[in-house]
Amino acid sequence: MPVLTVLHYPDPKLRKIAAPVEAIDNTVNKLTADMLETMYQAKGIGLAATQVNVQQRVVVMDLSETRDQPLVLINPIIIHQDGFEEMQEGCLSVPGFYETVRRAEKISCRYLTLEGESIEIEADGLLAVCIQHEIDHLDGKLFIDYLSPLKRELIRKKIRKQDREEQKVL
Repeated sequence: MPVLTVLHYPDPKLRKIAAPVEAIDNTVNKLTADMLETMYQAKGIGLAATQVNVQQRVVVMDLSETRDQPLVLINPIIIHQDGFEEMQEGCLSVPGFYETVRRAEKISCRYLTLEGESIEIEADGLLAVCIQHEIDHLDGKLFIDYLSPLKRELIRKKIRKQDREEQKVL
């Protein structure tokens, strides 16, 4: 399976809002398999389709230590949230940057499986944070949007500097 290219901030395609999946077919099955392989190779725990320039509401994640418990969420929506917690987050689309973000502590999420079954789960801790983070991607939002304007600007400047340095090497 090919590894997909992960878009990096500030690519404007990361700001697009994903469309709902109309039918779960072979295309969606292949997409999720490729997304999982991409996520595993990048050593991530979650990946939204928008991060690989596919504008569909598809998320994959695996929070297991053994990296063998993939979770696929199609058309996920948060139907309830409660409380607040802060946790350090990173992102495959903003590589090398980690910041503390405030999110809901507990959530309820409804989504479809690859078999088309509607599932509703309760989540807290890292799972709740990961689901919220990936759904944000589907809505064109990045974790750095939760940061102060000053922190966002510092990250933007560091990324520009890294891009310039990479261009010199090429």
